[in-house]
Amino acid sequence: MGIELHAELDRIFATRDRNNMAPTIAALLPLYEQHPRDPRVLYEVGGAYDTAGEEATALGFYERAMAEGLEGDMRRRCYLQFGSTLRNLGRLDESTTIFAQARREFPDSVALGAFESLTLHAAGNVNAALGSLLALLADHVHTEEIERYKPAMHGNAEYLASLDSSRLPAALDSK
Repeated sequence: MGIELHAELDRIFATRDRNNMAPTIAALLPLYEQHPRDPRVLYEVGGAYDTAGEEATALGFYERAMAEGLEGDMRRRCYLQFGSTLRNLGRLDESTTIFAQARREFPDSVALGAFESLTLHAAGNVNAALGSLLALLADHVHTEEIERYKPAMHGNAEYLASLDSSRLPAALDSK
């Protein structure tokens, strides 16, 4: 992707209004027509539709952005938005699968872990959701108080996840 295209995408998003995404979408569509296979363009168009409340439209753009090789932090962000959009559309098994794949690629992402927990909760796996959040807390909050109880927090996280283990999709078993 050229520097000019990056700059234009950055300019469009610097001026967006999350409460009125129509101008942002209108600015992005000509770039999409010119660069229909560019991963960042696909991701940004999907994100604009998602923010506008057009989740079903956003999904196709997220899928294509990933297939076209979106990389790095944008890939991580796309996973989060893709998985969350699937959850919002009630496609919980697919959301769970996307988050499991994302967590394999980005195991240290706290945001992915938090949003994965939302999907687990929405899917009725409330124990696994709480266990997942406890593990995130133990792994990523570094205070004297947390450090002291880290083994107990991990033990409780594993126990809670085990309570829902028969209900969890196979995608989570490989984490």
